[in-house]
Amino acid sequence: MTTAPAAPITLADLPGRPCPIAASLELVGERWSLLVIRELSLGFHRFTDIVTGTGAPRDRIAARLKALVAAGVVERRQYQSGPDRFEYHLTDSGRALVPALDALLAWGRSYAVAADDPDRDRYRTVRRRSSGTPKPVPTSQETT
Repeated sequence: MTTAPAAPITLADLPGRPCPIAASLELVGERWSLLVIRELSLGFHRFTDIVTGTGAPRDRIAARLKALVAAGVVERRQYQSGPDRFEYHLTDSGRALVPALDALLAWGRSYAVAADDPDRDRYRTVRRRSSGTPKPVPTSQETT
């Protein structure tokens, strides 16, 4: 399924030097948005799991999910009624962001995290296993 943003951004409406990067950041550039997308790409679709994985306050994640749904990056799917409960899934637009998250992960390992941090190389990709169970991909150091 391809979902377009609810309100496409016109570059002329952006401040400074408007470009597609600036437009992208308007939609997904807030920290919690990218961490929500990370959690969804790892296979965590329920609100409580997303909150736990991001470490963000519940109200902040609720606001980010609402904005990401409105932007067409995430879709909300009901999985229970009485009481109504929903899961969140990446749309084609959201899945297209996973390589950008992989690039941020690689950059973070190289430049943002201390070289002696034991958790630095814990993840190599922001994708779940083919079995559907989220699992970190060990580095060669962890497998030898």
